[in-house]
Amino acid sequence: MAAPSCQPAAKARRLVQLALDFFTPEPDLPVGAKKPANSISEKPPSQVGVVHDAVEVIAQTAVPVPAVFRHPRATREILLAGRLVAYEVRRRKRRTIGFSVGREGLVVSAPTWVPLQEIDQAVLGKSGWIVKKLHETRERHRQQESQRIDWQDGGVFPFLGEPVRLVLDCHLSHSVLDHGAAGETRVLRLKLPPDATPVQVHASVRAWLIQQAVPVFTARLDFFAQQLGVQWHKLSLSSAVTRWGSASSSGAIRLNWRLMHLRPDLIDYVVVHELSHLRFMDHSPRFWATVQSVMPGHAALRRELKDKVLSPQ
Repeated sequence: MAAPSCQPAAKARRLVQLALDFFTPEPDLPVGAKKPANSISEKPPSQVGVVHDAVEVIAQTAVPVPAVFRHPRATREILLAGRLVAYEVRRRKRRTIGFSVGREGLVVSAPTWVPLQEIDQAVLGKSGWIVKKLHETRERHRQQESQRIDWQDGGVFPFLGEPVRLVLDCHLSHSVLDHGAAGETRVLRLKLPPDATPVQVHASVRAWLIQQAVPVFTARLDFFAQQLGVQWHKLSLSSAVTRWGSASSSGAIRLNWRLMHLRPDLIDYVVVHELSHLRFMDHSPRFWATVQSVMPGHAALRRELKDKVLSPQ
């Protein structure tokens, strides 16, 4: 009969001990010791996961990860100004080590007799130029991707700095630009079936832009040539992917048809720049003074134009 009388007391002691265990701080463990798996102070799995995620985010923010420029056929790696650069080594019959930075990354061309350690040292010596070109190339590629146009029905492309929406209509006699109401996106209706391929749509828009470019460029050349006191003799359109325009001493002007994507004031800057070369075939102070004489805000336009990407589209 004694056992039943002790059972409530035993239960009470266990409850008191459980409360003490819960509120009493856990003692420090010796270095290297593991906490018991059944420790009552261990957090539930859901809480542990939350804390773990927070630690990961903090670590990712606090520890800088070097930028990586990796050529797809890289054979060497080197750290340049905190950037990991993996580059391709090409052995050539040449006397010196050469460097080229393209869309894929850095390529180092070296004579067959130069050891790899010497190539690494040469790369280190050109680290400033290499990192700058790698960043410029990556940014140019990013801009090209951001400006990629969907050449299809409903696609949008820039014309004289404003968006124009494409509508394909095979019943038209020719392509026509609808200006629409103020504030509305203009529409270019192309004489094409709705299921035309992107190549067909792009070719049709390109032909239309070139057709528009000739009278626009001619008018701007005539206007600024009179102000500059020069005379141009021939206009030709360029499809270059590295230059907006060029001029020759004979009075021949070449302008990139892709200028038709840009705002009129940017087009005017290129026109003035090339016409000014008819007076000075260089970029001397006299040349820039000539540009300044008819376009006081040319410096800002020049900086903006440098950020524009000549898309191969």
